[in-house]
Amino acid sequence: MNDAAPIIKGLDVAKIRADFPILAETVYDKPLTFLDTAASAQKPTVVIEAEKELYEHYYANIHRGVYKFSQDATEAYEATRETVKDFIGAAKSKECLFVRGATEGINLVAQAWGRANLNVGDEIILSEMEHHSNIVPWQMIAEERGAKVKAIPVLEDGTLDMDAYKGMLSGRTKMVAVAHISNSIGTLNPVKDIIRMAHDAGAVALIDGCQAAPHLKIDVQDMDADFYAFSAHKAYGPTGIGVIYGKEALLDKMPPWQGGGDMISTVTFEKTTYNDLPHKFEAGTPNIAGGIAMKHALDYIMALGYDNIHAHEAELLDYATKQLSAFNSLRIIGTAPEKGALISFTMEHAHPHDVGTILDRQGIAVRAGHHCAQPVMDRFGVPGTVRASFGIYNDKSDVDRLVAGLQKVTDIFG
Repeated sequence: MNDAAPIIKGLDVAKIRADFPILAETVYDKPLTFLDTAASAQKPTVVIEAEKELYEHYYANIHRGVYKFSQDATEAYEATRETVKDFIGAAKSKECLFVRGATEGINLVAQAWGRANLNVGDEIILSEMEHHSNIVPWQMIAEERGAKVKAIPVLEDGTLDMDAYKGMLSGRTKMVAVAHISNSIGTLNPVKDIIRMAHDAGAVALIDGCQAAPHLKIDVQDMDADFYAFSAHKAYGPTGIGVIYGKEALLDKMPPWQGGGDMISTVTFEKTTYNDLPHKFEAGTPNIAGGIAMKHALDYIMALGYDNIHAHEAELLDYATKQLSAFNSLRIIGTAPEKGALISFTMEHAHPHDVGTILDRQGIAVRAGHHCAQPVMDRFGVPGTVRASFGIYNDKSDVDRLVAGLQKVTDIFG
């Protein structure tokens, strides 16, 4: 953690839970135990109300109108960009591009940066633990440009083989794109070292920060990331809005990815000139309500304190790991010494989907499947896993209910 404040173990979870109205819901007459925050986090009232307030009181399109509602909506939307700058430690707010989510952000870089910089024989290095959204866009641009995609191996404990990575780097390496925290097995990767090694080889580096942004203090300048992506919906914010950070010097040299309104300076049939950053990469009417509400989600996280969040979730993960390890028929996939707030596992006699279905009848929401990360499932020889992922609103009682639910699975399947 980068925060200088002393770590205070634990959060006031009861107070936090009261801020999330959906957590009062029941499922099959059971209290909701939500353990799928890694897929998409629930939303606090302050985020919900921010969208409602816009639509009820000052909705208008942004960046275009001279009337009050448009000016007010534009001001609120752009205030979020300033918050994002502080949230990830960027030097300038114009380096923070708004996109539909991390997937679109990675596609933007792959297409706009890739078209301008990749040539036949160039190499893109990913890792075996990447989400499909940090694999497929690179495969698409590599095929188009005649480049090659390579993957850093994952070791048995779920950590990256850094010696293999070092050996893969060469003068042909142009891009290194890896997850900050794996969505499937939870590994916290040494991104600062990965980026430094990429730069030493003359490459640029993109970090998929979806699983890190809600849990860790992000400082893109300290890690020296060239690009950094995250989605608001995993950080207690709305769906349909996210961020791709890029260093100004790189963004200036990249061609636009999409054409349309707001990304232009002048348009004639003879020639179009493009707008300044960040608007050059933000074609069309954006998710205005989501953009405004995202600020409230990020403010909510920062108000709780990164050290408090980290300490609480680390304690919860440790407790869950010990409780689940007591099941003889359960295998934890991903045992790296540094992990995010999730635990991925299989059960000897039950398919992950069966486990997920039985838990659902107990009001317990987990994710079951390959988690859009099929290569890492292949690496560990499993069709998928059950994933329990934690957030600021979870506590040990949620783990206890998960354990009780898994005991029912054991009773059924043996």
